[in-house]
Amino acid sequence: MADVPLGFGVAAKTTQECRKVDPMAIVVFHQADIGEYIRHEETLT
Repeated sequence: MADVPLGFGVAAKTTQECRKVDPMAIVVFHQADIGEYIRHEETLT
């Protein structure tokens, strides 16, 4: 196994922001790695 660092990222809202949403809203926690970024690099804005 090579000593190549893997990149990981997290996208999240704060607890306070989640408490202010509509009661029927769905709150998600998105974790990604560098592979996802590379696969979707062309479509990211």
